[in-house]
Amino acid sequence: MGEILKAANCGYNNVVKTTVLLADINDFSGVNEVYKQFFTSHCPARAAYQVAALPRGGRVEIEAVAVVGPITDASS
Repeated sequence: MGEILKAANCGYNNVVKTTVLLADINDFSGVNEVYKQFFTSHCPARAAYQVAALPRGGRVEIEAVAVVGPITDASS
């Protein structure tokens, strides 16, 4: 994900929504610990689901939506 964001001249701070697909929902807390290493300045909206199977035997898949360009805080 980081390389895709970089190719779009973005970073993790440009991500506004993620969807986390887990082969086992019991892995959520471990995934969350890793997730916090990348999303440090803000937390995008997130949904997480357990799925029956992921491609190539994967355990986690994350889809992200990012905004290209500066993001302003609507509360400011």
